[in-house]
Amino acid sequence: MYKRQAGSQNKFISVFGLVVATGLILANANSIYGLLATTISFGTTGIIKSPNIEIYCERECMIEVSSIDWGLLEAGDSVSRTLYINNTGNIELSLHLSIEDWTPTEAESYIYISWNCAGKPIQPSEIMAATLTLTTLENVNNVTSFGFSIRIIGTEVTE
Repeated sequence: MYKRQAGSQNKFISVFGLVVATGLILANANSIYGLLATTISFGTTGIIKSPNIEIYCERECMIEVSSIDWGLLEAGDSVSRTLYINNTGNIELSLHLSIEDWTPTEAESYIYISWNCAGKPIQPSEIMAATLTLTTLENVNNVTSFGFSIRIIGTEVTE
């Protein structure tokens, strides 16, 4: 049968203790280095601020404006056109008008544009009527036809 050598029981206890200690060290290492983990997931939502306006010829917002024909004018005439501004964004905007790219450049000295929406706020989904009025001065010189670009700008309203 088997003969027991002196100190073999002590070797067994030492080896067993070493195995247990190694297991505890590895278990702690796993939790420290994320080898054992738990996960929780959840959904999120948010809204990105989106300023956007569209310009239409009529209140029903079916036909977008691509240009305005001011017609045949005489010196000293004023003519108005009504457009409809639709705030299709998700924030309140303040409206501003900019006139650029005059052709010929001299026309800017004899023709003025005004409107009734300067600085007015427009809410999301609101449709606002805007009247633009073109006025020619009495002393128009050397301008027989003209063109320019109209920019309607919506900027975020901040308190």
